[in-house]
Amino acid sequence: MIDFLIIGGGVAGCSAAAHLSHQGKVVVLEAEDALALHASSRSAAAFEKNYGLASTVALTEASEDGHIAFNVLSPRGLLLLAKKNEDSAFEGDMHTLGLSEVSMDDALGMVPIVNSDVVMRAAHHSAMWDIDTDRLIQTFVSQAKGNGAEVLIKSKVSGIEKTPRGWTIAMGDTHLDAKCLVNAAGPWADEIAQMAGVATIGLQPYRRSMGRIPAPAGLDVSKWPMTFGPGESWYAKPDAGALIVSPADEDPMDPHDAYSDDVILAEGFARYESYVTEPVTRLITSWAGLRTFAPDRQLVLGPEPSETSFIWCAGQGGYGMQSSHGAAQLISELVTGRPTSLPADVVEALSPSRFR
Repeated sequence: MIDFLIIGGGVAGCSAAAHLSHQGKVVVLEAEDALALHASSRSAAAFEKNYGLASTVALTEASEDGHIAFNVLSPRGLLLLAKKNEDSAFEGDMHTLGLSEVSMDDALGMVPIVNSDVVMRAAHHSAMWDIDTDRLIQTFVSQAKGNGAEVLIKSKVSGIEKTPRGWTIAMGDTHLDAKCLVNAAGPWADEIAQMAGVATIGLQPYRRSMGRIPAPAGLDVSKWPMTFGPGESWYAKPDAGALIVSPADEDPMDPHDAYSDDVILAEGFARYESYVTEPVTRLITSWAGLRTFAPDRQLVLGPEPSETSFIWCAGQGGYGMQSSHGAAQLISELVTGRPTSLPADVVEALSPSRFR
């Protein structure tokens, strides 16, 4: 009998596997032919402790030591820009993200293509980091397997049945029995709940598009900070000698293998171009991922009140990578009855019971 059967092999499922593998026998089921194929592999891969609601910030702070131990963080920094008449959004973001206003000379020293004819204000801090997402996933998996966990790819769940001892999960003609079912299925988490006879949360996937463009003017962008427009109207981030530019779109979608929309991407490039001196001349590649949010945009972590052997690990939104250690630790504490390391109000804010 499996102690914890985890549905979903993205960062949520892999991190939960690493933590739960200390407590019992773990099996991870991933429908695709590789782990972290959807949202987890399409992340902007940033660690920013002030990004998100208070409960998300708490999870990210709880993840910092784990990320450092995994050696997955490297310095990046964050630069916020604003044009005329954008003061309100600029000051709101500056306060929320804990940035300090800097001179335009300082901004140009960090990102020399900032258009100082139109950009009026800038703010920065260095306490944002790149995340090596592949190393993060692989380290979680290595830890889980080191504790005896199994990871099964190409294992799409076709049926879930509640039994007196727990759950029977079908993948075609194959069946597995487990005491606890961990729902880490990302955009498909509500569908898994329906299959299990559990009330859904109302999770909504939103598309986020990205395009990789050549380094502007052939400059070395490797030390540039991640750069935002106010209100997260766009962002740009160095990546492998090029720039990733996103329109920061949030278009509601059904669960699927997402792809970018050319019109949305072009609109995002235009917004980015309005802050800089160098135009976008060529697109190297583009992609999109689905960021899945609960109705209140907080993660959903913990046992289902109506059936405590069904464990939610869902609603990561755009925070899954940076919050993964803290979220998985909380799941492990809740399902094993250990004292939680997060404050009680944070645990309550993340609990699925808030929807029941």
